[in-house]
Amino acid sequence: MARTPQDVTDAELAVLQVLWDEGPLPIRRITDTLYPSGKPAQYATVQKLLERLEAKGCVHRDRTAAIHVFSATLGRAELVGRRLQAVAEKLCGGSWTPLLTHLVQGRRLSDQDRHLLRQLIQDHSRHDRSRHDDSRKARRGKEPS
Repeated sequence: MARTPQDVTDAELAVLQVLWDEGPLPIRRITDTLYPSGKPAQYATVQKLLERLEAKGCVHRDRTAAIHVFSATLGRAELVGRRLQAVAEKLCGGSWTPLLTHLVQGRRLSDQDRHLLRQLIQDHSRHDRSRHDDSRKARRGKEPS
């Protein structure tokens, strides 16, 4: 049974980070980035990690050229979201409030961070109001006159 993307190991995560930061690359370039003074064993390690990531659906291998090129199919934001959701489920009964509270209280937020958080909350509130208004309109349309 294939593991879910939140089960990406630390070694696999290092490979994904190279692909997120630098884009599609062949194995040699990934190996050189991870192990600047790499040996053949490290090339084989990266090759195995890429095979595992490909099996999990986290990377895609372009086989059209003689040298295969790998690209991430799992985005950083998606992995972060899945991992945070797993933590919320395990530690907080599925609630995000304790996680968000801890993150906000755990370190000083920059002006830009505070602005982005306010904007996210406002956008989320607008979206909720819009859905609420739409459902109210739908209910009114079904009521007899």
